[in-house]
Amino acid sequence: MGSFSIWHWLIILILIGLPLLFVLRAPPAGVNRFGDTPPSMDFGEAISSFFRNYVNFSGRASRSEFWYAYLFIVIVGVIMVVVDAVVGNELISSIWNLAILLPTLAMTARRLHDINRSGWHQLLAGLFPIGTIALLVWYCKKSDEAGSLNEIQRVFR
Repeated sequence: MGSFSIWHWLIILILIGLPLLFVLRAPPAGVNRFGDTPPSMDFGEAISSFFRNYVNFSGRASRSEFWYAYLFIVIVGVIMVVVDAVVGNELISSIWNLAILLPTLAMTARRLHDINRSGWHQLLAGLFPIGTIALLVWYCKKSDEAGSLNEIQRVFR
């Protein structure tokens, strides 16, 4: 098989080290810089907010808004795939995916703002598995929570 070369170690450093650099860095201390705490929403309000804030990358999105909107996206996506299978092409689901691309990116950025992180952190999803796992944890995190990383850092001080 051979041994690990410098290129192998460089790839490992990029895939694991780079995401960890962003994941382990604590958000700025103090008041959330992205605005007031967003209200909790039900399913209908979340879908309405999803389309109303089509390309609004500023502000914050609550966990309920984020997860209800994602539930709606998945349900409609499954329906579109079934319709595509019946029709015989992938045009309908492709149009749906293109139509929700910007609002999904905007909603995800607002969700990250709710935990005082930059919306650019959603690019970590491309650095699998570390970045993806960190994003899932951040999406589930309460906005007023101190954060498990801060607690870990306090333990080791």
